[in-house]
Amino acid sequence: MASVSYAEDLACSVCLTIFTDPVTLPCGHSFCRQCITKVLNMEQHCPQCRTAVAEATSLPTSLILQSLAKRAKEEELKKGRSLTAEVAELCPEHEENLKLFCITDQQLACIICRDGEEHEGHRFKPVKEAAASLRKELQTFQQHAADDIHAIEGLADIQKNEMLKTRERSQKLTIQIRKQFQEMHDFLRRRENEIKTELKHKEEDSVGKMREALEAIDIVLSDSRELKEKVNLVLKIPEPENFLKSWTEGNKMGTAGHVFRPRLNELQVVNSSFSLGPYESHLQFFLWKEMLQMIQPRAELLTLKSKSPDVVVSDDRRSLFCKPKTNHTTLGTSSLLKAGASHFGAASGQAFSSFGQPTYVETIESYRGLFGVSAKADNLNPNLIGTNATLDLQTACSDNEFGAGQYYWEIEVGSRDYWELGIIHNFLKFDGVQYATCGPNVTKKLQFQTRPRKIGVYFDCPSKELSFYDADTMKKIHSVSAVFVSMPVSAQINIKFKQPDHSPITVCWY
Repeated sequence: MASVSYAEDLACSVCLTIFTDPVTLPCGHSFCRQCITKVLNMEQHCPQCRTAVAEATSLPTSLILQSLAKRAKEEELKKGRSLTAEVAELCPEHEENLKLFCITDQQLACIICRDGEEHEGHRFKPVKEAAASLRKELQTFQQHAADDIHAIEGLADIQKNEMLKTRERSQKLTIQIRKQFQEMHDFLRRRENEIKTELKHKEEDSVGKMREALEAIDIVLSDSRELKEKVNLVLKIPEPENFLKSWTEGNKMGTAGHVFRPRLNELQVVNSSFSLGPYESHLQFFLWKEMLQMIQPRAELLTLKSKSPDVVVSDDRRSLFCKPKTNHTTLGTSSLLKAGASHFGAASGQAFSSFGQPTYVETIESYRGLFGVSAKADNLNPNLIGTNATLDLQTACSDNEFGAGQYYWEIEVGSRDYWELGIIHNFLKFDGVQYATCGPNVTKKLQFQTRPRKIGVYFDCPSKELSFYDADTMKKIHSVSAVFVSMPVSAQINIKFKQPDHSPITVCWY
């Protein structure tokens, strides 16, 4: 077995390390194949004895040297590990065995280190005890880590399932969208073909009449040309007898005046006056109206009912008006009313949660909850009647209730200077100057370039998301989360008293 002491004899004189793939030259000297190849590429001589050498690539590997070199490397590696281990077991500063573990500094230490200033007041444990304690902690951590990894893997699986559900829902919606667009495309193509066919029929009918008129004109024109030619021939006869004879023989119609009567009045040009009616000038509008009849689902046909004594609902239950007031119920504190006017939408929602007619006590209780007033009777006396301000915010709601699915309705607000549209506690508000979306304890002001005349409201019951649109342009205004709303709910409208009321709030029906 080769000894490490022979390592010097097993070293390549070019790279000065133990042989790798050794070859022996004809002169007897040995080198690494790669090393001698590089040397011979520059000069054709042995690096040691300068003997001429042709090439080294064809020389066989020296198996004996290769085996010895391999063993020498293994011995060097073992020795290096042994030295490293011996050094690691000794304190680098005091060259003492590291038999202690400093818990404070979390490092190995010797007995001298323990008594030194650097570790004064520190806690120590024997290495074996510290290792056993740490091993136990790591084993506990390993178990906790395994449990944590298992839980995280469960979350990852749940997230993957949610991603799969999202992709599947997206695919279903894609198919649904494609189907709905296909239905609209089919409708438009069918109506396009029908209108084109109608146009073709009218064209053929008109051209047929024109063709008949043209045939009659051609007949008269041909007769007139033939008569003219005959007259020309007769006029060329100079003798009176022959001239008269020729005329009378060929003309059985009588006198010249009768023969040459004007026939222009017998003819009439048929004008191109056919029309497609509204499809000629209002094609897209009429088709949109036709398409509206086949679109499903359509906007909700809301019917309204009043929840305030001063609101009148039209006979068709689509419009709201304020009727003239004869008396006003007021509270004795103007500051309370001033605050209540801007928040009565939420307060009235509480008072009208049963969708019945409000009582005065219900309204008082709503204001107690809104402004944090004590429920004691002496704090807010129903008998305090004054003339400081009026409760002029009027409420109405729809008979339609929404509890599942998605719903959309449109409200024409016209030129009213105050309205609130939405559902209980969540609505879009306009106060004559500023637009805002309002939710429980949340108000967000909005900016509009133009004043919408018609507001679309979309409510998604599963997600409880309420969205508002400019219904004339179908541009989204804003969305609010109605997570605290209890199902089922109804559309709710709040308006302020206006006299005379020439601008009602109206539900759009299509």
